[in-house]
Amino acid sequence: MTAVTQPMPWRHDAPTIGAVSLAHGLSHFCQLLIPPLFPWIGAAMHLSNTQLGALLTVFYVTSWAGQAMAGFVVDRFGARLVLYGGLGLLALANFGLALSPGYASLLLFMLVAGLGNCVFHPVDFSILNQRVSTSRLGQAYAAHGISGNVGWSLAPVFGVGITQLTGSWRWALAAAAGVIAVVLAGLVMARATLDVRAAPTSHTAPQADGAFAFLRLPAVWFCFSFFLVFAFALGGIQSFAPAAAGQLHAMRAEQVAVCLSTYMAASAVGMVLGGQLVRDPQRSARVAGLGFGVAAAMALLVGLGSWSAAAVPLLFGAMGFSSGVAGPSRDLLVRQATPPGATGRVYGVVYSGLDVGMAFSALVFGALMDHQQYRLLWVAVAAALVLLIASAFNMRRGVQRVATAAA
Repeated sequence: MTAVTQPMPWRHDAPTIGAVSLAHGLSHFCQLLIPPLFPWIGAAMHLSNTQLGALLTVFYVTSWAGQAMAGFVVDRFGARLVLYGGLGLLALANFGLALSPGYASLLLFMLVAGLGNCVFHPVDFSILNQRVSTSRLGQAYAAHGISGNVGWSLAPVFGVGITQLTGSWRWALAAAAGVIAVVLAGLVMARATLDVRAAPTSHTAPQADGAFAFLRLPAVWFCFSFFLVFAFALGGIQSFAPAAAGQLHAMRAEQVAVCLSTYMAASAVGMVLGGQLVRDPQRSARVAGLGFGVAAAMALLVGLGSWSAAAVPLLFGAMGFSSGVAGPSRDLLVRQATPPGATGRVYGVVYSGLDVGMAFSALVFGALMDHQQYRLLWVAVAAALVLLIASAFNMRRGVQRVATAAA
């Protein structure tokens, strides 16, 4: 099922966009709640950076494995109940992490968190594409992306703030679990705004060679590769790059947390501009390429330059803004590559590239931190951002082939 072709009143579309964006923001909030707490968790449990990075690897490997399957579940049974299940698992995981007595239980509940996290992209885009008017999808994608970055930007401040206030990282995770439970209750009450039917099984859905036929589309794998590289760079920025910047530029722990929040907030602002630029689909790859090129330059400046502690957050902000501009164009390219009736499956597979990249990233950048290769870490981030420029144009070429074949 595609988006509503005839424009609906804003009072129909806005609650759906708001509810989906709130859930998406909360999933991103949970993704970035743990990394800023690494100094406290590592000290309390005597863990190395590689061991801490492995926590994220477990989370993202689980999310990757579950996300592709979640897409099939969404297409078969509908999105709303799957969304509720994901939020419930995130609440359980954060309560479990708060009570964990050792490293093994941390690994277990990061696995539970990964299962909760895996549902959001197949669910969110299925709901948006089915309920929101086609003319407003650009704004819906922008709001969806902005909410994710707002969640990311709030997580370090929330986690570090409560940890410093209470003296315990456990209270920060318990408070996060409470927030998730409240949001879940609110979305159950607002269930009418999330009501969509399961994907049709008539002629509009992939047949015969079946539910997996979309995997033969090169555009799907171009998009998957793009998200994998994107997540590798983003995972470095979220997990260990701020701490590496702190080591290079003599920054305090609270200043490091501000860097990450600045990056995420600026990225959300960039998505506002990106939501306007996405109205012209023909320039989406150029917009993405320019944004990632500027972000790569900012990463090299952080890693190779010499800056005051006050200047580093500004560089993070410039890097985040330029990356954010590319977000809505990226999502539009994925939609253009999606055959009818396979929204959940395509988004599940494509966005599982995020989890693969994040899982790999956590180990690589954790090892670089353990070996005190702070400048090399930033060079690796910049190299991944440069690679995204070529990946964006590959995505565009794949989408053009889909359009040509359809014509």
